[in-house]
Amino acid sequence: MKSNLVVKSNSFTSPDFGCKPEERPIEDYISKSVINLDKPSGPTSHEIDAWVKRILHCQKSGHGGTLDPKVTGVLPIGIDDATRAIQLLLTAPKEYVCLMRLHSEVSEDRIREVFEEFTGKIYQLPPVKSAVKRELRTRTIYYATIYEIDGRDVLFRIGCEAGTYVRTYCHNIGEALGVGAHMAELRRTQVGSFNEKNHLVTLQDVTDAYHFWKEDGDESFLREALLPMERAADYLPKVIIKDSAVDAICHGADLASGGISKLSDNIQINDFVAIETLKGELVAAGTALFTTDEILSADSGFVVKTSKVFMKPGIYPRLWK
Repeated sequence: MKSNLVVKSNSFTSPDFGCKPEERPIEDYISKSVINLDKPSGPTSHEIDAWVKRILHCQKSGHGGTLDPKVTGVLPIGIDDATRAIQLLLTAPKEYVCLMRLHSEVSEDRIREVFEEFTGKIYQLPPVKSAVKRELRTRTIYYATIYEIDGRDVLFRIGCEAGTYVRTYCHNIGEALGVGAHMAELRRTQVGSFNEKNHLVTLQDVTDAYHFWKEDGDESFLREALLPMERAADYLPKVIIKDSAVDAICHGADLASGGISKLSDNIQINDFVAIETLKGELVAAGTALFTTDEILSADSGFVVKTSKVFMKPGIYPRLWK
């Protein structure tokens, strides 16, 4: 859901501490970056990680949401310090374009009718070859839009909760139709705020950009191919904090009401929120203990329980007046 920021306390940020994510020196920019990678068919997600690590000569890399080898599309990759931030995408909503093949022909009206039934809350049993325990669970299908029906082939776009198995979704639709079905092709088109229109790059693009920087001293292509790690939190509600609160959060403290400058206008209790500086740097993430309106009216007390810290201590002063 899109949201707007509302002001709790007018605050300013000192230019002496921190840095806007887009203005980080190139080495720091790389180590705190995320690549919106267009995964090709064939390699595993872990192989893609290893190739990116080798291309950028970085210490660590990690992906946000595994794709099967034959599946293509959006695979966000976190570099070095951003490997922790990329974990925020594991619970982010996903979108796919899928080609489903029915095992016998069915009328278009019946297909569309069953797709309507498989929207909203559905039950799924993870496939045998999965990394999670095989037990029945619920997942939310936000939308399932049929683009084309050609004989036994059904092309559709699906927006779903994290942890939804599209292969199982196709199988279950086939069962509901009484003819059977399987997933023929799949492409992921969105993970959280990462999509096909948002700086989607290939491994070759990253390789070329790194070459231009190292060989020609031109870092512009690398800054275009890599995104600040803050983009991994773009889909979350925001809490913007004062400079004086940053270091305490970096040490794992919960966020008190007095440390807040701005926040998203749609925060609900138990929402997972991103905590950022006034310069837009990702500090931490945590669970909201109150709604936006309640936080705005609170004069004291903790309002966000910090659970993940991404910024190192010492970048901002412990106390700021």
